[in-house]
Amino acid sequence: MATKEKSLPFGKIEPYSTKYFTSCALGGIIAEKGPTHTAVTPLDLVKCRRQVDPNIYKSNLSAWRSIFAKEGVRGVFFGWSPTFVGYSLQGAGKYGLYEVFKYWYGEQLFPNTNRTLVYLGASASAEFFADMALCPLEAIKVRMQTTLPPYASTLREGWSKAVAQDGFGGLYKGLYPLWARQIPYTMTKFATFEEVVNMIYRGLGGPKESYSRLTQTGVSFAGGYIAGILCAIVSHPADVMVSKLNAERKAGEGAMTAVSRIYSKIGFSGLWNGLPVRIAMLGTLTGFQWLIYDSFKVFLGLPTTGGH
Repeated sequence: MATKEKSLPFGKIEPYSTKYFTSCALGGIIAEKGPTHTAVTPLDLVKCRRQVDPNIYKSNLSAWRSIFAKEGVRGVFFGWSPTFVGYSLQGAGKYGLYEVFKYWYGEQLFPNTNRTLVYLGASASAEFFADMALCPLEAIKVRMQTTLPPYASTLREGWSKAVAQDGFGGLYKGLYPLWARQIPYTMTKFATFEEVVNMIYRGLGGPKESYSRLTQTGVSFAGGYIAGILCAIVSHPADVMVSKLNAERKAGEGAMTAVSRIYSKIGFSGLWNGLPVRIAMLGTLTGFQWLIYDSFKVFLGLPTTGGH
C-alpha cells in the first residue's frame, strides 16, 4: 500500500481535506476552460449572434462559411480569450465549491437529508459564487461576439472599453440574468449527473468500485451528456435574455425594465432561438467536462464522481 501511495502524482490526498477541495477546483479549471468551452467557441459565437438577430445567418453552416471567408480561423474562434479566462474562474468555483458544499450539507449539516436535495443545494450554492467571477468576462465576451463591427478585438481592449464606459459595476449588470441562467443549469447538471450515474451502476448490477477506471470515466461521460441535454433546455430562455441584455441594454436602464422591453420585442418564441445548436453544444460540452474532471480525479488517485 505504501508503494502505491508514493506513485500518486501529488501523494495521498485525504478525502475532504483542503488539498482535496483544491484538487477538485483545479480539476474544474481544466474541465471548464480550453478543452471544452474554448473549443466550442465557434458554436457559441453563432448561437449568440442568432439569439440577438435570428435573421443574421440562414443556418449554422452558412454562418461558419461566411465568417471563415471574411476573417479566417481567427474569426470563427472570435471571443475565445474572455471565454478561456471566465470559464476557468467559474470552473474552479463551480466544481471546487460543489465538493465543499456537498460535504458540508450532506455530511455535516444535514446528514440524513435526501441526497438529491443535497446535490441541488450544493450545486446552487457553488454556482452562486462562481458566477460572480464569470460575470465580467461573460459580459465582454457577449459584447465582442454579438456586435458588428466587433465591440472590441481582444479581451484587454474589451475590458478597458467597458470599464471606461460603464465603470467596473457595469460589467455586473447581467449578474441577475446570469444567475437565472446558470444556477438552474448547474443544479440540473450536477443533480442529473449524479442520479444518471447512480442509475447506470444499478443497471450494470455492481458497485462502482468493481469496474475499471476506464469504465468509470466512460460512465461519467454518458451521465454528463444526458445531463447536458437537460441543462440546455432548462436554461435556454435565460441564456437568450443574457445575450440580449448584454447586446441591447440601454445606458441607465434598469434590469427589469430592459427584460420587459426585450421580451415585448421577441415574445415567448424568441426565448427559444438557437436551442438546437445549444443542445448539441451543451450535450457534448457537459459530457466531456465530466470525462475530463473525473479523469483528472483518477489521475490524482481520487474516486470518480457519483455512483455512491
